[in-house]
Amino acid sequence: MSEEWVENARMIVESARAIVPADGSLERVRKVRFEGPGYDRAVMQEAGELGLFLMRVEEEAGGLGLGMRETCELARVLGRGLLPEPVLAAIMAGAMLQGSMPEEAMTGAQVITWAWQDALGSLGWKGGADGGRIKGTKQAVQGAAGADLFAVLTDQGVALLPRDAVTLQTAESLDGGQLCTISFDSEAEILPCPTAQSVLEDATLAHSAYLLGLSERALEITLEYLRVRKQFDRPIGSFQSLQHRATEMKVSLELSRAAIFATARRFDTGADALTRARGAARVKLRAAELAMHVSREAIQMHGAMGITDEADIGLFVRKAMSEANLFGSPRLLRARLAELLDEGDAA
Repeated sequence: MSEEWVENARMIVESARAIVPADGSLERVRKVRFEGPGYDRAVMQEAGELGLFLMRVEEEAGGLGLGMRETCELARVLGRGLLPEPVLAAIMAGAMLQGSMPEEAMTGAQVITWAWQDALGSLGWKGGADGGRIKGTKQAVQGAAGADLFAVLTDQGVALLPRDAVTLQTAESLDGGQLCTISFDSEAEILPCPTAQSVLEDATLAHSAYLLGLSERALEITLEYLRVRKQFDRPIGSFQSLQHRATEMKVSLELSRAAIFATARRFDTGADALTRARGAARVKLRAAELAMHVSREAIQMHGAMGITDEADIGLFVRKAMSEANLFGSPRLLRARLAELLDEGDAA
């Protein structure tokens, strides 16, 4: 069984090389920043043609039925390449819609994203349905500026809205993308979604893996810089104080990697609701703190050039700052973990 998921993950990662260059080139990422929706719709279509949006759709519903370990391996690769396209959001839309996902969205001919967050600074997702209407707002919708379809999560289920049924309020993010608020008020069919909370926890775990990949690549770039940058005719990486700091980053990264894939294994093997909720909050907190830790150290070790637009490491720092608080800020996640620990003690 374990060999099966490893082989699946290997094939998924190989497929993802069509949209994430293996050589680490960020030329395409640079081009789409601050332009249009902040990503390339053609890349979304290529991801759809690769079948990536069907990863979390069950096989009996026409999907691939893959687990969270495969999804996290994909997310890690996307994070290493700073992929700006809302691939993970489309995968989660598919997980909610299952067999009701439109074929155009499966193939990437139309861009689909999901909208779940009721308010900034909150993990609430149950708003948006009012009687027989879909009515309200959703915050921090990834990829909304270029999306054709929106899978809106409510306490009554999920509604699939076309672009002309939503009003967008866009805000440019630090990394050159668009993070949108959508508003809607229309009649729409609301499909049952009994796994809504589980999908949200899956998304939180996948986003943690994205931050892990981002941190991995940022650390590699920083270590390479320490090897070539010289002071007093010596590589600065030979200075003991910098070696200690680099080791601390490496240890944090390995601990985060172990926590994320252990949690993914528990998700795939049938963890109970409390274990899932604790696992998602814990790894997201760890991954966000890792990304910000590596980013701060990268800036310190590169010097002032670390935050410049010309340096690749600057792109990772901006992405980390833009993405670290998605699916909950550290303060919010600590409060959530405290609640979950109390629930476990009371049970």
